[in-house]
Amino acid sequence: MLRRRVSRQASSDRHGFYFKHESAYVDEPCEIGKGTKIWHFCHMKAGGKIGERCIFSQNCNVAGDVVIGSNVKVQNSVSIYTGVIIEDDVFLGPSCVLTNDTNPRSQVVRHDLYEKTLLKRGCSIGANATVVCGITIGQYAFVAAGAAVTRHAPDYALMIGTPARQSGWMSRHGHRLKFQPDGRAICPPKAV
Repeated sequence: MLRRRVSRQASSDRHGFYFKHESAYVDEPCEIGKGTKIWHFCHMKAGGKIGERCIFSQNCNVAGDVVIGSNVKVQNSVSIYTGVIIEDDVFLGPSCVLTNDTNPRSQVVRHDLYEKTLLKRGCSIGANATVVCGITIGQYAFVAAGAAVTRHAPDYALMIGTPARQSGWMSRHGHRLKFQPDGRAICPPKAV
């Protein structure tokens, strides 16, 4: 049985050390924080700013001018395009889609019209979900797998469906909240 040896090389920039698999590309200049891991077949383009302790799983693409906070988890086959801002502690599920042009045409160049998309601290975007550009996903919001988000999602909102609609509220720890008759909601004890 053949086994491929994984390179445990550490790369560095002026901010510290990060791990880059030998099949990944990091164009310079690109700021990558300490403890970040960039796995198989990823491409980080020049001009990007990536925080500490992030994980980019296989086959991810990060465009230049993208800003990514710390402790962000990006699963397989995710592209993060120009105009996207990702705050700390965000989770991007496998093959989720983040767009940057609401009116794309291959023959029309609109680079100066890319829209901003903001993923606020602690939000989660499920597998195969689509986030249309120009909107904000609130803090600790949760976008379900396969959802298509076409408008802003409030903090702690649970967004489900195509187009996505708010279907409830989520706790900071990723559990659906059930409200008591007095209007309070309590995160389950095992969630912490």
